[in-house]
Amino acid sequence: MSELSRIATEESKLEMTPMIDVTFLLLIFFMCTLKFKTLEGKLAAYLPKDVGVNTSQAEPIEKVEITVRVIREGTKMKPVKDGQTPTERWDPDLDAKRRYVFGSDRVLEYAIGPRKTQSLSELADRLKQLHGVNKERPATIDARKGVVYEDVIQVLDSAMNADFKEVTFVGSYE
Repeated sequence: MSELSRIATEESKLEMTPMIDVTFLLLIFFMCTLKFKTLEGKLAAYLPKDVGVNTSQAEPIEKVEITVRVIREGTKMKPVKDGQTPTERWDPDLDAKRRYVFGSDRVLEYAIGPRKTQSLSELADRLKQLHGVNKERPATIDARKGVVYEDVIQVLDSAMNADFKEVTFVGSYE
């Protein structure tokens, strides 16, 4: 019998021990390198309570809805360094990529329900009154067309100073 025919007739045996060792090494490697994602923020959800196991009536949550509108846009001025006042008008043709600031003639209207005011301090006082009545009330800020981030942040600061714990924003109307 030739050597090739003897090899062909021998029974080959598969060694399982090295395969099991490699499998355990891979398992340990993946367990050690696994990173769990941390929750980045709290998402509050108000689910209906009248469906499911508990059939008690859900009380509607009354929100404080703050609407911010631009009455008069005012003049756009070039931004300046801290401590200086803007004096030049902004030219969109010359400097389209730079930001601008508004002049003192900009007028905003703040509304909480039917009550409207153009004073941020009156808005803050009204928010403190409303929060004193019900401390669990959430607030919603609705910024209409033309309102910039600075205006929204001032309203948000007023709501936070009035101790509102939950403030949400309304999406755009485009």
